[in-house]
Amino acid sequence: MFPHRTHTTTLALLVLGGGAAPLLAQSSARAQTAQTTAAAAHIAARPQARVVPLASPVVLDGKLDDAAWASAPVATGFTQQDPNEGKPATQRTEVRFAYDAEALYIGARMYDTLGAAGVRSRLVRRDQNVESDYIQFVFDTFHDHAGRTIFQVNPAGVKYDAGQATPSADPSWDPVWKAATHVDSLGWTAEMRIPFSQLRFSRDTTQVWGMQVWRYVQRLNETSMWSFWGKNDSGGPAFFGHLEGMALGHRPRALEILPYTLARASYVAPTQPGSPFQDRRAYHASMGADVKALLTSTLTLDATLNPDFGQVEVDPAQVNLSDSESYFDERRPFFVEGSGLFSFGGLNCFTCSDVSGMSLFYSRRIGRHPQGGLPGDPRYSDVPDNTHILGAAKVTGRVRRGWEIGVLDAVTSAEDAGLVYADDSRLTREVEPLTNYFVGRVRRTLHAGDANVGAMVTSVGRRFGYDSLALQLPAHAEAAGVDWVWTWQKRAYELRGNFALSQVSGDSAAILRLQRSSVRYFQRPDRGNGSNGFFSDAYDPGLTALRGYGGYLRMAKQAGSWLWESQVNYRSPGFEVNDLAFLSQSDYVWTQGNIRRRWTTPTRYYRYFQFTTGAQRQFNYDGAVTSTQVHGSVYAQLRNYWELSLYGQHRPEVAADRLTRGGPSVRRAGLNFVQASVNTDSRKRFVFGTSPWTERTADGARSYGLNADLRMKPASNVSVSFGPSFDHAENRSQFV
Repeated sequence: MFPHRTHTTTLALLVLGGGAAPLLAQSSARAQTAQTTAAAAHIAARPQARVVPLASPVVLDGKLDDAAWASAPVATGFTQQDPNEGKPATQRTEVRFAYDAEALYIGARMYDTLGAAGVRSRLVRRDQNVESDYIQFVFDTFHDHAGRTIFQVNPAGVKYDAGQATPSADPSWDPVWKAATHVDSLGWTAEMRIPFSQLRFSRDTTQVWGMQVWRYVQRLNETSMWSFWGKNDSGGPAFFGHLEGMALGHRPRALEILPYTLARASYVAPTQPGSPFQDRRAYHASMGADVKALLTSTLTLDATLNPDFGQVEVDPAQVNLSDSESYFDERRPFFVEGSGLFSFGGLNCFTCSDVSGMSLFYSRRIGRHPQGGLPGDPRYSDVPDNTHILGAAKVTGRVRRGWEIGVLDAVTSAEDAGLVYADDSRLTREVEPLTNYFVGRVRRTLHAGDANVGAMVTSVGRRFGYDSLALQLPAHAEAAGVDWVWTWQKRAYELRGNFALSQVSGDSAAILRLQRSSVRYFQRPDRGNGSNGFFSDAYDPGLTALRGYGGYLRMAKQAGSWLWESQVNYRSPGFEVNDLAFLSQSDYVWTQGNIRRRWTTPTRYYRYFQFTTGAQRQFNYDGAVTSTQVHGSVYAQLRNYWELSLYGQHRPEVAADRLTRGGPSVRRAGLNFVQASVNTDSRKRFVFGTSPWTERTADGARSYGLNADLRMKPASNVSVSFGPSFDHAENRSQFV
């Protein structure tokens, strides 16, 4: 975007752009092969449902009285997963499917032996926990045994959706679709219309989708499914049934342009009386546009020019007294949509603490609060709240069997702060430079969804208008990584991992700030003497680049009655990705192992019971043990659907290398921690839960607390919660 942009970004664009052309050319020819291969790799014989062309128009009123439904085949034969695993559902469910050139239509009849009196419904916001009956459809639209796209509705018409055709369905995805419901003497019915424009799939062949249908009957706490798998199975798209029969022609390319103009007026009393930068009256006007284009049947371009996110929900207020940065979720629509494709790595565990997964892309870095410091002690200052995004664009989708790609590029403007000092002198200082952000992501599904491998590259390039800002921020930051998942024996076993490299470069003063930051504390006086070879591991004020690596590896058995896991997570001292990702700590190696036994067959005492025990340990690259933990827990769901749990943890004395925030390591006393919890049946009108805990350290400090929660549901659209808590904390280790 500007002359000194890094070679890493340019190379990534060439690789992704050049590689996409032959893949696009082959995507149509390979689509049928992909579906044939996936069909042959099912774990067991799966049920099939057929979708037929829409014979006549459907009025979406939820009543299923349109003539079109009479000619649509019925899919039924649901099986319980709860409470009586493997037995036929006690309440019959029938679903029908039809389609036209624009949309998929679903008609569902949920019978209830008590008629309308048996239907439980609640009116809540979209995508919230409904705590009522519902019908849910999950589609694997590419039939690669990897993707999930979810549509759900309850008897009140409350919709839930998540997607889009990725292994981890993203609940922040909000497609445009319609649903209508109706309660009658037989139970309740639902009609749904899902436009094909909201879905991603291969559009130039006869369709075969993977599909699962779930039904929940709240009064019986019964969960049934169309294509059955047991609680001890790994489950997922490899166990889905098939939706067959759609023959859709190639969809023509589409272009949507949404221009906008914005005018804003504010009348607020100044927060700095006398400031020349504030007025009781302020006016603002801007304009921009959003663009969406369908490049191919499976690739989408999204772009935004001069976006305004003023209507996005604000972050919750926090008081952060720790040495780590606060993490906030992304809420801006442009970055939320399709964000699942840009996820990287991940970390799974039965029970673990004080650990986080690998992050290479945290979209909140784009448009962040200006980072530059202010010189001196100004009396008044005018600093922008956020960096302005000049424009951003991304291409996401699939280009051939098993291949997904995502490319994102964004440019943010230089931001200036106005300053007035005590002697009335004025100064304008740049607090954020002109910056370009790039992310490239590829991921491929292998062996009919049993494995996948991916890669990601990121780059940040800055153009400084003032030398002082170059002393505070790196000029360039690059990262690259690979991640993978491999499963075998009907997905009962898993090998998951990732590995990444990072480099930041710039003025030695900017790199020194990174060395002294709370992420690594290179200046600790008792830190070992590293070599500062290719990877940075020693304090050196003259460094102009910081390089590091990080990774994660987990092997686990995740199906059956006995489960186990063993994993390692590590970040080298010089690993640094905070220019476009989120990293709170480097210089550690974390190891962990757990064993779990679960009983899924109900008895006279419980419906479900599990026991977990394990341990974890963390040490830094000097070899000092900084955390050790042995833990155990039990969980039970009783016959009356109450839930009980007990968790215990023992931590011996270790060396704390971060407690003094760059000073020497200190002794951290060992401790014992116990927590119990009781929760009543969540279906009832009154629900109560409590969770007492206690902790005692080896130096005699004792802490304890009690959390309680009472929920009352006086009506189907009203829920009142009351949650008092009490905590008493002692800490006899103090640092002055």
